[in-house]
Amino acid sequence: MSDTALHGPVCPACPVGEMPRSGDVDTSGPLKRFQFSVPTVHCAACMTTIEAGLADRADVDAARVNLTLRRVTVTAHDHPEIEDRLIAALDRLGFEAHALDAGAMEAIQTDAVGRDLLARLGVAGFAAMNVMLLSVSVWSGATDATRDLLHWVSAAIALPTVAFSGLPFFRNAWSALRVGRLNMDVPISLALILACGVSLAETMESGAHAYFDAALTLCFFLLIGRYLDHRTRAAARTAAGELAALDVQKVTRLDAEGHQSVVSVDAVAAGDRLLVPVGQRVPVDGTVLEGHSDLDPSLLTGETVPVSVGPDMAARAGMLNLSGPLTLRADAVGEDTLLKQIARLVEQAETTRNHYTSLADRAAKVYAPLVHGLAAVAFLFWGVKTGDWRLATNIAAAVLIITCPCALGLAVPAVLASASGRLFRSGVLLKDGVALEKLARADVAIFDKTGTLTRGTPTVDAQATTLDDRDWAVAAGLGQGSAHPLAAAIRDSASALGIRPAQLEKVREWPGFGTEALWQGRRVRLGRADWVGADGTGRQSQTASWLGIEGEEPRRIAFRDEMRPEAPETVAALTRAGVDVRLLSGDVAPAVADLADRSGIAQWEAGMTPEEKVRHITGLKEAGHTVLMVGDGLNDTAALAAADVSMSPASAVDATRSSADMIITSNDLSRVASTRALAVAARRRILENFSIAAVYNMIAVPLALSGIATPLMAAIAMSTSSILVSVNALRLGRRT
Repeated sequence: MSDTALHGPVCPACPVGEMPRSGDVDTSGPLKRFQFSVPTVHCAACMTTIEAGLADRADVDAARVNLTLRRVTVTAHDHPEIEDRLIAALDRLGFEAHALDAGAMEAIQTDAVGRDLLARLGVAGFAAMNVMLLSVSVWSGATDATRDLLHWVSAAIALPTVAFSGLPFFRNAWSALRVGRLNMDVPISLALILACGVSLAETMESGAHAYFDAALTLCFFLLIGRYLDHRTRAAARTAAGELAALDVQKVTRLDAEGHQSVVSVDAVAAGDRLLVPVGQRVPVDGTVLEGHSDLDPSLLTGETVPVSVGPDMAARAGMLNLSGPLTLRADAVGEDTLLKQIARLVEQAETTRNHYTSLADRAAKVYAPLVHGLAAVAFLFWGVKTGDWRLATNIAAAVLIITCPCALGLAVPAVLASASGRLFRSGVLLKDGVALEKLARADVAIFDKTGTLTRGTPTVDAQATTLDDRDWAVAAGLGQGSAHPLAAAIRDSASALGIRPAQLEKVREWPGFGTEALWQGRRVRLGRADWVGADGTGRQSQTASWLGIEGEEPRRIAFRDEMRPEAPETVAALTRAGVDVRLLSGDVAPAVADLADRSGIAQWEAGMTPEEKVRHITGLKEAGHTVLMVGDGLNDTAALAAADVSMSPASAVDATRSSADMIITSNDLSRVASTRALAVAARRRILENFSIAAVYNMIAVPLALSGIATPLMAAIAMSTSSILVSVNALRLGRRT
């Protein structure tokens, strides 16, 4: 039977790996659920490949892939090495995998606040519908005892519902009043309490009108806005939780006799000797004592070209060990590592960033005291003029209800919900609603280089590489024996040229140096210049590997990180929109200058550390600019946090995605320019909603103050303004 029949259709873009071996398994342990992050899963064929491949193992009971979360949940027999073996099985299938802490994942999947708001929203909506039916009966002509009974039934439904569903507003209003300030929830709470209080008083006095339906409708509309606002912020907490779930928890420590023991990373002290096997991240900052290997620094620096290390060389926490086991001496642990220093830099940057006041907050600062003042004036005026304080209370309640900031409360969340939906459909995840307002005002855009303006994967530079077909065949044959990214690029280039790898003997990879073999009785090497016997000095501006064939001069194979094809148009679109585009990179100056020239960026800086990027952004902000930062490496997290608004591609490391306000899930850089254009339109729509609310108040408030508008009329007018605001926000989602 064919693989297609077994595992479903094959996607041309899917990795093609070996089937996981099922011989080395242990089925004696109890069944336990494990979760793994699989970031390269992208289609149904990937799902089928993983699920069917893992199901072939005897120690796996079930496997299920969540394509949206890019996560696989495996039920397997528990034993000490099961996670490592499952990761190895996924790797043989061609999928990168990381173990997730089940406790941390369960914590971030529990959205208690969202469930609470949704429950209150549902209760308010259900109660509003039922009370509205009772009100229709009153409006249809019910009188005397029948009317009073309907009012008392409405009170029995409305009062506990408002107490339950309105609690988020009451709680926030009390928190503000307790410290002597006003916010938007103060007039909301007063309107709810007064509407219920006046209605209850009218019911007790056998009055003709009660306004329980107005209070419930008001509560229902406002909870819609509150829930929409909450949903736009939920993704940020999820990204931060996923980062915690991916953290290294266990390390292998060596004692004086060389015996190994697995301990918590928190138990490691400076001076301890640690074993870092292939495929594991370095847990501390340390010095290599034994072994040679290549370390992937992309988590820290954003640069994808591995760094060769050997005895007496430094290794930083977070770097991935690619090719050989290393023994380290721990020099800096815990909070003293470079990884933690970057985290502290992010925290400091976020502290200085969070002083932005949103449009809604600025509107509330003016609106709340104005509303309270009008209601107080109406109450005193009509009370003194007529002596009927019951009438004065009704008019004051009508003023509070008609001026209640329901439209203002919906103005921003409705636009953000519409904008975030449109962004999601176009491949951008909005994590922070306020960021959309900031993005609309951004006049400086700063880009990182590797992985942002470039693809982040090295490719052979054909113009700077001169190999004949024989050399390509030998290089491809040597490249087959290595997992190094440069070796993979050589294999891909040879395949594109239609050249088959040469048949080699005694292939051996020397960690940190390269790959060696015998070809037609001659020794051949692919790797570092000094190891191959070449003079690599004087040409440091471009990454290179060297091919050495015994008896011949070494050949240089140059690499470059290919620029994203959409980068020049993205830069041009931002420039046309009046945005000053800059490039800040930790790479060497010649490489940065070349990319800046090809992408159309006039201002650039090379060799920048995370601290220097933050200082550059801080200087721009102090000069009055609103800064957009786009980056993907851990070295960019502090800059992303320091900028007014930030974006990160989905290929970025988890810490970077956690710091960014928006994630480009489509990995299409052109979304930066289109998202800013949408942000400008969204800000315009928010201002239009504020205008609708203002015009509504200009017409409705005089009617309420004059005593013409009853609380019931006020509730109808308030609901109409809320619907107008929501419809105006929906127009944003239909923009082309």
